[in-house]
Order: sequence, then C-alpha cells, then structure tokens
Amino acid sequence: MTLKFLAAPILGAIFLGSFGSSAIAEPAAAAPLTITQPHIRAMPPQAPVAGGYAIIANTGAQDDRLISASSPRAGEVQIHEMTMNGNVMKMRELPEGLPIPAGETVALKPGGYHLMFLGVTQPYAEGETVPATLVFEKAGSIDLDFEVRPMRAAPAAGHGHASGHAGH
Repeated sequence: MTLKFLAAPILGAIFLGSFGSSAIAEPAAAAPLTITQPHIRAMPPQAPVAGGYAIIANTGAQDDRLISASSPRAGEVQIHEMTMNGNVMKMRELPEGLPIPAGETVALKPGGYHLMFLGVTQPYAEGETVPATLVFEKAGSIDLDFEVRPMRAAPAAGHGHASGHAGH
C-alpha cells in the first residue's frame, strides 16, 4: 500500500468523526486568555499524527497570536488550518501563527483551525492526557493537558478537561 492510500483513512479518523466528553475542570489561563476543552482524539494503531483542539477566549483589549506549540509526546506540534474547496480538503500550516483577536473566541476544531501533533511514536489512548505548551505573542506560555477522547463520541455539552498553569 502506498502512503496516499493510508493518509486518507488516518486523516478521516482524525478530523471527520465527532467527539466529546463530560469531564469538567478548571480552564488554563494567562490573562487575558482562557483555554478550555483541550482535547485530542484517540489514535488508530500506527497513526503518526493527531489533531489537537481547544477553545481560546481573549477577554483583553489587545489582539494576541498563538505563535507556537510543543509537547514531549510529539516530535513537533504545528498550527494548522483546514478548509474545504468543493469536495477537496486542504490543510496547511500557519507559520505566522493564529490571530486571537481582542474580545473574541477562536475555536480549534475539526475542519478548521487545529494543532497538528506530528511524529507521535506512542499513539494517544482514550482516557490519558497529553501535556503541551502553547506560546502566545503577548500572553506568553500556557502549559495544559489535552484529554484523549474516544475516536467517536457525542459533541461536548459542557467544559472539557483542562489542567495546567500559565507561565511566562
């Protein structure tokens, strides 16, 4: 089998299924940013990538920008955008980062903006957490845990699991 034939099922499993959790925890924050519902879907065996999702709220008066991310459980974490052009899914890295406008909320979700955990050697299993650090242009670094949710679950009704602390 070629990589082309393997990529479609892996990306489909990562991005197109629905997900959710009933876990509730304190949000991670670095004033004026708050991050809630950080999560990743459980990975199929041998999948080398995973999508990371969260809700980032900027209650401040200044725009900020998510400029990078990292995790000890991934070789690299990139900031991505996915768009549909007709029936063609296009995914691209955002090397300049992701703007978080003042007074607005940006959702990292399947089919849109997301974090791409690359070079994963041990697939993420349902029920565990994956530590990560998000770095913002103004708010600095925010450490948090991404909850690993089932590959397919109902959409989240409440807050997701977020543990960690802000540090600059």
